[in-house]
Amino acid sequence: MSTGAQGQLIKRVTAVLRTISAHEPHGVTTSEAARETDLARPTVHRLLSSLTDEGLVDRDAATGRWTLGPELYLLGSLASMRYDITDLAGDVVRELARATGESAFLSARRGDETVCLLREEGSFPLRSHVLHIGIRLPLGVASAGLVILSHMPDPEIDAYLSRVDLVSEWGPQHSREELGKRIEATRLTGYAVNPALLVEGSWGLGAAVFDHRGAPTWALSLTGVESRFRPDRIPELGEALLDGAHRLTQRLRQRGR
Repeated sequence: MSTGAQGQLIKRVTAVLRTISAHEPHGVTTSEAARETDLARPTVHRLLSSLTDEGLVDRDAATGRWTLGPELYLLGSLASMRYDITDLAGDVVRELARATGESAFLSARRGDETVCLLREEGSFPLRSHVLHIGIRLPLGVASAGLVILSHMPDPEIDAYLSRVDLVSEWGPQHSREELGKRIEATRLTGYAVNPALLVEGSWGLGAAVFDHRGAPTWALSLTGVESRFRPDRIPELGEALLDGAHRLTQRLRQRGR
């Protein structure tokens, strides 16, 4: 198999696994996985069958739905020893939810995406349900992805925006020009604002958390209904996020993470 063919195969396998992970714990059918990965159904079925043989995927005999397998759990448990920071972030996320009344989250950068790792509900009864644990969104989409993108070096931002097309899936507000304006605003305040760009009436704010090298690797965020994100309250929420992000960054540096 040529290097190009190997790379294509790895991309397909990765896409299938990510699709399954986005639907945990209920899993997906072969047809759903094919549709979401834009691959032919026979191709997806072959990949899933091979992944099952390796223990990376399971299939429910009664429903025919595919779920993540036990081998991924074992691999993930080992990887978490290096990458998981939820033990350090848990009290920070809980405090943000308690202090603001909004839903608070921790997300991590994974390549060109962010993945939600932690969620803590706030006390306010009306909530936004845009984010959930495990959801993946491209950099620049939602407040966590925007704040991480905004704190990346300009050459990295340019390279990323040159290889992705956010407009086709996320709308004209995610054009390079519009993103540039929000990146500039984020750099001025330190926190990112998502003014209901994904779901009408659902707002979000995000602050970057940096690793020991100074790279924006995680993000804390708050989401809620529009009435809770008034112009006079946004700076207060932003400061709370920045304070939490600073505390978590300092903890990570002390641990060499």
